[in-house]
Amino acid sequence: MAELADLGIPDSRAGEIVRGTRRLLGGLGFFGVTEMSLANNRRADIAAVGASGEIWMVEVKSSIADFRSDSKWPEYMPFCDQLYFAVASDFPQELIPDETGLIVADAFGGAVIRDAPEDRLPAARRKAVTLRMARLAAMRLTQTADIGWTAAPGLLT
Repeated sequence: MAELADLGIPDSRAGEIVRGTRRLLGGLGFFGVTEMSLANNRRADIAAVGASGEIWMVEVKSSIADFRSDSKWPEYMPFCDQLYFAVASDFPQELIPDETGLIVADAFGGAVIRDAPEDRLPAARRKAVTLRMARLAAMRLTQTADIGWTAAPGLLT
């Protein structure tokens, strides 16, 4: 079995939550990228697109301290149709805001505990976010296929 670090995922509790969440999302028909910069200079932990073009973003929280130290999550909402928090099973779920969905995950999978409210993106914003996600994924695939190659800074902004 591949190690988390071999998959480009940090070998940490957060990395385990990311891996399980991505497995869950894949099973739901959503595929995407990690650490995607947004037009407002925020960075989504996971950004994924579904078969109909719907965009979900997931903010991963590995601890209560991590959750309490980050109040930027509302700034992701204008860039997705649904926003979720992904946490481990021992995280106090009552801390997760009602304006978001809730995923509980470990390194092997996850479950949607609460669906996120849907707020559909305008068409122009959806196109911009989808294009940013596609270019980031393609750049990472190119880097994987051509070890040692690095994109010039600023190409994805």
